[in-house]
Amino acid sequence: MLRYTIRRFFLMIPTLFGVAVLVFILLRAMPGDIVEMRMLMDGGQVSPEALALERARLGLDQPLLYQFYHWITGIMVGDFGTSMWTGRPVIDEIGARLGLSLQVAIMATILAVTISIPLGTISALYNNTWIDHVIRAFAIAGLAVPSFWLGMLIILGLLLTFNWIPPLTYTPIWEDPIRNLSQLIWPAIAVGYRYSAVATRMTRSTLLEVLQEDYIRTARAKGVYERLVLSRHAIRNAMLPVVTVIGLEFAFLIGGLVVTEQVFNLNGIGMLFAETVTRGDYTMVQALVMLVAAFFILVNFVVDLLYSVLDPRIRYS
Repeated sequence: MLRYTIRRFFLMIPTLFGVAVLVFILLRAMPGDIVEMRMLMDGGQVSPEALALERARLGLDQPLLYQFYHWITGIMVGDFGTSMWTGRPVIDEIGARLGLSLQVAIMATILAVTISIPLGTISALYNNTWIDHVIRAFAIAGLAVPSFWLGMLIILGLLLTFNWIPPLTYTPIWEDPIRNLSQLIWPAIAVGYRYSAVATRMTRSTLLEVLQEDYIRTARAKGVYERLVLSRHAIRNAMLPVVTVIGLEFAFLIGGLVVTEQVFNLNGIGMLFAETVTRGDYTMVQALVMLVAAFFILVNFVVDLLYSVLDPRIRYS
């Protein structure tokens, strides 16, 4: 198990390096100049000498290879550079928003797992009954309803029913748990519903497939209790693709909730991503892409380890 873990861990390094190379090259290939955007945004006139001085200050006049070397060596020591737009350290800008996005992602994941696995299991056990039809309708509705639209319905429902809307200012959970949860539970519900719908359908389909396997019929023929057949043989093997879906959806939530964050007025990673891309802030975009890529790679690493726990044959191969 240790050898398998070490091998999978070191495979993450070339993947992250490849992402760094691609994002650096593609950003430089995009049209536009952040220096001109910043200095000409008010419609005034700026001399070419002033533009050249600003490019030199930001290091944009250096050769691309030197810029990449300076950036990648900074990442290795935890220095992601300075935002070209705000002038603040990138790590501070991201750190101020990461906690919010991470908390929403964790809450949505807990909600989705709590709902999806029991519902998917029940749907598979009562296949083609009215219970199965109700659960499938619930899952299909979750896939069909956009999270941001459901979020707007939640806000309207709270306003019309209780004459109350969630707080507009983010409060860390360690400062005021009640105020924090009263703001973030609603986007977590809006996002977690769709999340649970995907996992529910995956749980149902994989469990139906596993229940048709020969070893399940053999266990039943030997008189094994149905509860043991499900817990020891069926559900454990059916969880492999479900774990993959849950992991990928969790990683997506870190930076993919741009519209949902706008609906609930959350200044998270998704909102920051949209703003920095619009402004052409190379340094910030590079750091955000690396952050999201690192989350995806780390989540895949954890999923691989869970694979080896659920199916011992993987770690022995």
